[in-house]
Amino acid sequence: MSEPRSPARSVVVIPARMASTRLPGKPLADIAGVSMIVRVWRQAVKAGVGPVVVAAGDDVIAAAIERAGGHAILTDPDLPSGSDRVHAALNEFDPERRYDSVVNLQGDLPALDPDTVRAVAELLFDSHADIATLAAPIDDPADNDNPAVVKPVIAWDADGKRGRALYFTRARAPWGEGPLFHHIGIYAYRRASLARFVSLPPSPLETREKLEQLRALEAGMNIQVARVDAVPLSVDTPADLEKARKLLS
Repeated sequence: MSEPRSPARSVVVIPARMASTRLPGKPLADIAGVSMIVRVWRQAVKAGVGPVVVAAGDDVIAAAIERAGGHAILTDPDLPSGSDRVHAALNEFDPERRYDSVVNLQGDLPALDPDTVRAVAELLFDSHADIATLAAPIDDPADNDNPAVVKPVIAWDADGKRGRALYFTRARAPWGEGPLFHHIGIYAYRRASLARFVSLPPSPLETREKLEQLRALEAGMNIQVARVDAVPLSVDTPADLEKARKLLS
């Protein structure tokens, strides 16, 4: 077997835009005196994976990051997905192609543990994957049938710490006895894999499940998954924002 294709250098890109149907202006939501996007940027910097860039869909997001001492790149707000914004920002930030892997980090994880960012970056480094991502065991039985909780079906290695994604679904899966897992939507891509991914049209299963990662699986791309202990708090609604404010106050 050949050695893993190890990326030489990584960059973290955080896509963010003000448009949000459930929580308008979410990136600039105040959490104990600091905007959410700045909190996420700070946690990403602490991870020490590589430079951190915010792919901002709006001037006000870019201004907030730059005031905090970070680097932001304005991207077209009409790009169809966060992955497209990450790809556009990466190419503008690094036209010389010094970085050959990228972490796509959600901008709504204000309490993110930097170890989580390191885990997904290291999985890509240590494997033959095109894409790496994360999953945690579901600890609330109500989430087993909750369509908002995406369940990965994973062929785990013998140690149960990492494995290959076979499918992602909003339904309860797999069937039968045993743990179910909650997908954590943080990804690391090889640069060539990201370029290929955004060049592909939406796939039938992606359209049906409304899960972008199924496009990669349908195209035969290898997605490796690392197991982590807990799902970071994702802020999607006003109620989530209040939880984050209490947690970080």
